[in-house]
Amino acid sequence: MSTAHGARARARIEVTAAIKDEARRQLAAEGAARLSLRAVARELGMVSSALYRYFPSRDDLLTALIIDAYDSLGESAEAAHDDTAGPFERWVAVCEAVRGWALEHPHEYALIYGSPVPGYTAPDATVPAAARVGLLLIGIARDAHRGPGLALPSLPDGLRPEAERMAADFAPDVPLEVVTVLVAAWAQLYGLVSFEVFGQFNRMVEDREAFFRHAVGQLARGVGLMPGPA
Repeated sequence: MSTAHGARARARIEVTAAIKDEARRQLAAEGAARLSLRAVARELGMVSSALYRYFPSRDDLLTALIIDAYDSLGESAEAAHDDTAGPFERWVAVCEAVRGWALEHPHEYALIYGSPVPGYTAPDATVPAAARVGLLLIGIARDAHRGPGLALPSLPDGLRPEAERMAADFAPDVPLEVVTVLVAAWAQLYGLVSFEVFGQFNRMVEDREAFFRHAVGQLARGVGLMPGPA
């Protein structure tokens, strides 16, 4: 790589980062629905045509921010995951990392788990990043099934075809009885986090850390994970 080419590549990385940083500032101040490429360009002292060389449309910029947010959340969850701990303890640690990230990044959390942005449809490119936490939780259940075992919940006969479809799609080596409760637990995890981030626990839950730890422990038990020895 020539020196000039390397300098251009570094400059592009730096400008791209500056655009994203300004866009995140606007998310915090105005919300995703009001994100504007022209406003970002204006704040950075760029002409709009120059910014379009980095992000051709608002949706392209939103997609980049969404992938970054999902990846940041996934990295936090993965960093909290300790292979040497028991499945129950790993589950709780991952869930607590999700909560911690959301409380530290409320506007980015709102971008990925808040109200849909009018006129925007997330492309398939966001799926791998969005799946990181879910796949981590599935992996914990899979390891428990292969190791210490799972206390299998019941599966209604009417739900079995749906469980078979979901298992084939993303958890082929997890018992069918566990697949549906995994999906429900994943949804409930983000429900708990969203209630706290968006203020729904105000005047209701005071010790939110203890409440959350208990709640996600109940989710783990619902999946069939049991706490290890104290």
